[in-house]
Order: sequence, then C-alpha cells, then structure tokens
Amino acid sequence: MIEQGLTRRVKRFLLLVVVPAVMLGVNVPPAWAWISELRHQQLINSQEYKEQFGKWDVVDLPDDQKVNAIHAAVLPTGRILLIAGSGNKEDMFNAGTFKSLVYDPATGRSRVIPTPDDMFCAGHTFLGNGNLLIAGGTQRYERLDGAVVNAAGGVTVKNEDPDAAPRTFPAGTEFLSPEGLVYRAGHAFTVQPANKVATRRGATVTASETIVFAEAVAPGPQYVAVGPKQYSVGGLTPVEGQNIYALGQAMTMEKQDYQGIEETYEFNPFTETYERVGDMFFKRWYPTLTPLANGSVIAVSGLDGTGEILNGQNEIYDPATRRWTERKDLTQYFPTYPALFQTAREDQLFYSGANAGYGSSELGRVPGMWNLENNIFTPIPGMRDPDLLETAGSAWVGPVQDQRVAVVGGGGVGESPRSSARIDTIDLKSPNPTWTPGPMLPEGTRYPNLTTLPDDSLLISNGSRDYRGKGNSNNHNARLYRPATNTLDYAADPQVGRNYHSASMLLPDGRVMTVGSDPLFDDAAGTIPGTFEQRIEIYTPPYLFRGPQPTVGEAPTTLALGRTAEVPTPDAARITSARLMAPMASTHVTDVGQRSIALDMTKTDTGVSVTLPEDRTLAPAGRYMLFLVDDRGVPSQARWVEVPEAGPAAAS
Repeated sequence: MIEQGLTRRVKRFLLLVVVPAVMLGVNVPPAWAWISELRHQQLINSQEYKEQFGKWDVVDLPDDQKVNAIHAAVLPTGRILLIAGSGNKEDMFNAGTFKSLVYDPATGRSRVIPTPDDMFCAGHTFLGNGNLLIAGGTQRYERLDGAVVNAAGGVTVKNEDPDAAPRTFPAGTEFLSPEGLVYRAGHAFTVQPANKVATRRGATVTASETIVFAEAVAPGPQYVAVGPKQYSVGGLTPVEGQNIYALGQAMTMEKQDYQGIEETYEFNPFTETYERVGDMFFKRWYPTLTPLANGSVIAVSGLDGTGEILNGQNEIYDPATRRWTERKDLTQYFPTYPALFQTAREDQLFYSGANAGYGSSELGRVPGMWNLENNIFTPIPGMRDPDLLETAGSAWVGPVQDQRVAVVGGGGVGESPRSSARIDTIDLKSPNPTWTPGPMLPEGTRYPNLTTLPDDSLLISNGSRDYRGKGNSNNHNARLYRPATNTLDYAADPQVGRNYHSASMLLPDGRVMTVGSDPLFDDAAGTIPGTFEQRIEIYTPPYLFRGPQPTVGEAPTTLALGRTAEVPTPDAARITSARLMAPMASTHVTDVGQRSIALDMTKTDTGVSVTLPEDRTLAPAGRYMLFLVDDRGVPSQARWVEVPEAGPAAAS
C-alpha cells in the first residue's frame, strides 16, 4: 500500500520536473537524483516505515558546544556526559585544553565542563553511589617511525633504603649512563622507600621500583643504547646515590606509543564536577574498569607511562576509601580495553575476547573465564572467526539472569582490512559453556555499537568494514538482534557513519543516542586526513511508533536486593514485563557495565508489584532506569531507582 501511494506521487513529480527538464535541455540525472532522494525521505518518514524499522534524527550542536566524544555516559540525572579530553588532537594536548560536555537530550541544552586532566582514552565505569569513576588517560602522544629524533626508553628507578621518606623528582631529572650520556625524565615521578620485612634472622629488604620514560637531551643516533645499563640519578647526595639508581634496557629511536597517566577522578553527576581521588598504582592508557559484585572496581591492561603494555599488573579500587590496591595475586595479561564481565558467580569474570588492539598479537586473545579466587584463566575456544576479535563489540543479551553474552563483528590485529560479520553467543549458565552461531550481519563490521533495549532486543549499529573506516568503508546500517529467537531484524539506516572512537547509549525515554567517530581518512583514496564526527544522532526504535508509552506514577526511589515495591500505573492491564537498565558508560564500543535486569512482576489494583533478584552479582549497587513494557513491546519513560549496597535497607 505504501509503495503504491509513493508511486502515484512520483509520477506526478515526473510530469512536473523531468519532462520540463528535457524540453529545456537541462541535465536529467540530477533531477532523477532529487526525485529519488525525495522519495526516500517520504518513505523513511512514513508512519508504516517507522513502526517497522524506527527512525534516526541528526542533532548538530552549536560550534562552541561541540566536542570530540571519546567517552560517553548516561548520568543518573538523565543528562549525558561526553568526555573528549584532548580529543585525539595533539595541538589541544600541547595547549592543555581538555574538554567535557554535559548534554540534556530532553531539552537540547548543553554546557562545557572544566576538565582537570587529559582523560583521552581513559577507563571508566559507574559506582554504587552514581558517580562515574574515570582512571587513566594520556601522558604523551605517540611518535611514529621516522618522527623520533631523540633516543628514548623506559628506566626503572629503584630505592634500596627502607628508612627514607618518599622522594619526588621533578620533570627533567637527569639520568647519566656509564658512558656519560644524559637522558631526562619526561614527567615528575615519586620513589617510595624500600619494603622491609622482619625475619627471625633480622630482616629482608626489597627495593621499590618506579618506571619512568626518559629522553636523550639532544637528537641523534649517538644516544641509542643497548641495555641493560645502570644510570645514576641527578639531584642526589652521594649517600642517597648509594641507594637510589636507575636501570634501563634500551634507548632507541623506534616508534613511541601513547603513554598513560595514573590520575583518577569520580565525576559527581549531581554537582557535575570532577572529584580527585587516589591515583592508580600504574599509569594506564586504554584500560578497562570492570565493576565487581561487591562494589569495587578492577583496573585491567593499558599502556604504561613509557608506552609499553602492562604485563598483567592489575589493581582494585575501593569506593569507600577512594584508594587503589595493587593485586599481585591477580596478575593476568590482556590486550588493551579487554571486554571483561562480572558473571553470576562472584569470583568469576568472563572475557569475551573483544579488545581494542594494543599488545601481543598472540597473548590474551582467546575468550575465557577468569577465576579471581585462584587467578586461573580457562580458555573457551570455538567461536567463529577467532582471529577477528580486535575492535569487536560484546554485551549481555537479554536479561542478565540469562547469562548470555554476544560477540559481534571485529577485525584483524592492527590495521588489517579483514572484518567479521559474525554474531556468536555463549550461555555462561551452562556447566560447559560453548559458542552458538547466530545470524550474520550484512557486512563485515569493526567497531559495532551495541545497545540493549527494554524490550530485550539488542541494537547493533554503525561500524566499518575496514580499519578506522579506510576506503570509505563505513556501514550505514543497523539491525535488531532478538536473543530469544537468535534472529536479526532490519532497522532504519543511520545517516551518520561511525567507526573508531564512537559510542551509543540507551536514553531514559527509550531512544538510543550515538556519538563520535574518528576516521583515518575523509576520502576513499586515503589522501585527506580524517575529520572527527561531532554530530549526534538519535534513534527512535519501532516500539515508540506503536502508540502512547505506558504511564508510570511516582515509583519508589530505592529497591533493595530481594525486596518488592509497588509501581503505580494506570496501564497495569497491558504491562507484561519490568526491567532495570544500568546506565551506559561507553568508549571504544566497550561497555562492560551495561545490563538489563528482569524483575519478577505481578499485577495489583493500582499498578504492578516488582521484585529485585537477591543476588548482588546480578544487580550490583547503583542507579538504574526502571522501565515497564506493555504487550506491544512499548516501554514507559524510565524512572530512576537506586539499588543500595546489600544490607537491611527496604524498598521505599
């Protein structure tokens, strides 16, 4: 019916446009293109089309409010935090210009937020109190092969004195080699006293260690050095110099990767300010922060302060003390931005294999289960395209109680042009989890954005076939994955192409917002440097075109584990499900905190009664969006609900 109506209108356009164009000798192809585009716009804006496939709308912010959205998070106020830091712009980094933006999708208003450090490529996740924990970022931009003129490398500064106070050295501190060559520390560093442990025979002393990036004081190959070497540290007295010294492996003029920082902040969504907390033990760039069931957070992987990937050193953040603790008992190597999920077993994390790439091409690339009690990692092979997991997306599919994770798309290691169209899922409730093949995407897809919706479907949007969209390879398509049937439905095509440095978020009104994209080139030939995509695009799913949303009254603001609460609604007769949706915090198409929690539900005289699961692994403390979904699959506007730390608190 819709096609017939459009055909009649197009025939009228032919008479009005094309025939006069021919008579006047005007070029017909542009006229045809105009008609084709007009017909396309009429189609995608028709009610029938939107009810079946949904609709995308582009939002273009004022120039002074635009940021390179490297990180994106839905705050428990309903506003969106977009973090750029230096935004992958070295001139901004050198100028110390770091940006964040708070955007309100309900009003369209936005404002730039003071940003104290370069959080570009940090890790982040939400805490139980609603704050967003942000750790790491950029200490130094990369230097590519051929651009390095001063030999440089990492040196390990050691202190063998257990009785000395911590000693801070400024940037520019000199390291002198046995040959008389001088190198300078690029940044300030602190040396802790040695560790002294009493024994029956006296005491054992273990030297403290701090890794520092040092660069030759002058350009030229004469500063290239092969290690290991011992360096003396400038600014010390002769006595201090007997205990504090540096060891270096090599000083080279090879490519120098990005370097991380240890700074950590909590972003308070209610004051919209960054609050400085304790530094990490290790500098990290491209780390993953995974929230654990007990409310703490584990920081995993990343490039350190010398541009080397951390060799499995992990640490845990305690929100109560706002401090990090190094966990030498949990040494485990992963590539950068590994997708690690807290499972229904408190001592088990699941690694989907998805990652952002830096690190060994061999180590840490196989999915598996990580036991935090004994630090044993058990691989789970069997996924299709196992060598195409870099830049893949992964997420829980369906309610988290189902314990099913999907891995979507991905590509080869590094700048490989290869990409996968695979959707594979795994059931972690099984005693022996195995991979189940799902439907294929229409194209190979690196950087897919995955967004869980209140109707239990998974929106898969954007991405590119090649590395960072090379060769104009952006995929302007979207699909809705239905985990209950393991099928894929067509969704409306997004207008904006997105690849590297893009993110998606479920909004409290049931729509989905996408941001970012950082293509390597702006042309197919690869001759024009890429431009960061600063437009926002919002997807309205088909369910919001099927009639009015269910109405929810004043729902409880707190819902404790295992407790029941009354949610008033005049639409109770048609409500079929209730979901708590964790607010998303995404970067590099990775969000390990995203989850949907199914609530047990019964009808009441005034609404519905909902009950939260008792297990904190399924419903960790935090702020959630409460959606009621009706028999047409239409969700309500969300109400924000707090799940407190496990304890005697009741629903209120």
